[in-house]
Amino acid sequence: MRDYALFVPEYIAAGWAVLVIAIELFWPKVRKDTLAYVTAAGALAWAVSALFYIGNEPESFQGLIQSDNFTTYFRLLAAGIVAAVSIMSANYLRDRTKTAGEYFGLLLVAGCATVYMAAATELITAYISLELLSFCLYILVGYLKRDNLSSEAALKYILLGAFSSAMLLYGMSLLYGIAGSTSYEGISQGLAARDQGGTDAGIVVAFMLILAGVGFKVSAAPFHMWAPDAYQGAPLPITALLSTLSKAAGFALILRLFSLAFVVDAVEWRWAFATLAAVTMTAGNLLALQQKNLKRLVAYSSIGQVGYMLVTIAAIGYGDATVGVNATSGLLVHIVGYVVSTLALFTALTAYYNKTGDDTIVGLRGLAETQPFLAVVITASFFSFAGLPFFAGFTTKLLMFQGATTDELLWVIGLAVLNSFISLYYYLMIVRQMYLFDPIPGMVRFRINPVMWVMSAGLMLGVLLIGIYPGPAFKAAENAAKPLFQQAEPGVAARQP
Repeated sequence: MRDYALFVPEYIAAGWAVLVIAIELFWPKVRKDTLAYVTAAGALAWAVSALFYIGNEPESFQGLIQSDNFTTYFRLLAAGIVAAVSIMSANYLRDRTKTAGEYFGLLLVAGCATVYMAAATELITAYISLELLSFCLYILVGYLKRDNLSSEAALKYILLGAFSSAMLLYGMSLLYGIAGSTSYEGISQGLAARDQGGTDAGIVVAFMLILAGVGFKVSAAPFHMWAPDAYQGAPLPITALLSTLSKAAGFALILRLFSLAFVVDAVEWRWAFATLAAVTMTAGNLLALQQKNLKRLVAYSSIGQVGYMLVTIAAIGYGDATVGVNATSGLLVHIVGYVVSTLALFTALTAYYNKTGDDTIVGLRGLAETQPFLAVVITASFFSFAGLPFFAGFTTKLLMFQGATTDELLWVIGLAVLNSFISLYYYLMIVRQMYLFDPIPGMVRFRINPVMWVMSAGLMLGVLLIGIYPGPAFKAAENAAKPLFQQAEPGVAARQP
């Protein structure tokens, strides 16, 4: 079926990207903050148009793209991230680059790529969407051409990204040779129909190559080596984009691919996800303990968070369709809590960086005295990451691990709790710098941009609201998860060892 109306929100986003670039092309002296607010308005229009798709019956475009509640969920999430990052960039770019039209246009294109990664039901479509997002991020990480650190980070990211894409494509080609199809439904049928007499070395290799490819995109250990350098070298708002949009997009692709195409052969890959989750959360948190640069610490912290999220993918393989819905719902609501907490953190850090130009941990000394509001926002974000009560991270982690609990995964969930305690140590070390030390000599009390103040306050309230009253967010996540498992029941028997 060819219904081009399925893509109206993305038409708006892509058209707005062209508009933003054209504005600067024809009016070169336009203020960069004006472009930022125009982009945020476009993201808002994109989100409003997506609201009309909530609750619609699932529709497929030629078997390549699926429009359903799962797709709509990521449309709204991507639009919100793009809007927030655009506003963060308004003052940040003012004196750091001569042109900004392409920067803001790429933000909207990256958001579109995220949606298509969530909506794709065919391997080549998913791969093209993933590469579109990757190329946007490569450019954005190295956007500050006069900053050697930014250029170096982009080069490392591109080289490692090309290697991971090659592994992903090789895995897809092996899978096509085994299943005889690139559509998720066709792959599921091909895997279910093949001889189940024992472990198939070919399919295991294909799964592992695909796992390595998507593991790179979400920075799962040991495929995480690009993340610290990219986070440190990228413009601060783009570090926020890497922490949120790329993670959400990666898990959107993983969820639809593994719940629809690979779930019938889960015995071949579920152990790998459980192991990967344990290694990722442990490596991320232990390496974060050693960091002195704030952006590198956040990079390793995000790697640890990815480890927690990977537990739910393993649960989809170990459980039945009901467990799949519960685990996916928990993951989706946790992604929202994580995104809101991360955006709150980076909004506060960007406001501080705009005044000081310092992104080190020591640079935050005495922030509670020089700008107490930013200190509160940063503290709330870190407490959410650590999973303390009344903050989003506590409630969403609880829902996520509750939904992912199976007998086979109790050890991983126990390890996740232990790692949360480890993470609390390095978060508190930063809070200690802000509250227990005197400000750096020469630092005086300062005011921040009113727009950044309002956005920081709104995001911090979001962190508290999700933590105290998660019902609406969880209901939305549950509605988004159900389309992935509506046809899962026939594959339950095949899921067993």
